Amino acid sequence: MNGNTPYAGRPGTTQAGHRSVDDVEEVTPGQRRVLRRDVSRVAARTRDFLPDEYVVDSDISQGVAGPQVTVAVQPPIGHPVSAGFAPDLEPVEEADSVIDDDECDEVARGLAASAALQVKQAMGDDITPTAR
Repeated sequence: MNGNTPYAGRPGTTQAGHRSVDDVEEVTPGQRRVLRRDVSRVAARTRDFLPDEYVVDSDISQGVAGPQVTVAVQPPIGHPVSAGFAPDLEPVEEADSVIDDDECDEVARGLAASAALQVKQAMGDDITPTAR
């Protein structure tokens, strides 16, 4: 049964559980620059929504199916939140962008809201409001 899957491995070339080098897209330096610029734009937009106490960082790594992009937020208290996705790099030129403006705003808003919710949940109902 294992021999029917693409992850079973080819004798002598691919280990079981790994993908063939031919199956994984190669990222060009130009594509990597565009990807780095776009993920930095998402992180910067997320920082715009949050106070300075929140730490926002981004990362680009090589996943099983190609590049993986992660943007993470560490709130002052509570658990960190992150958003990760695998962008489609095929039609990308240096002038293009991998992450469009709408997607950038959507991810940034979602991360900011999730980080704020983490703080609210960590604080609980023990705090007396200062104003009404």
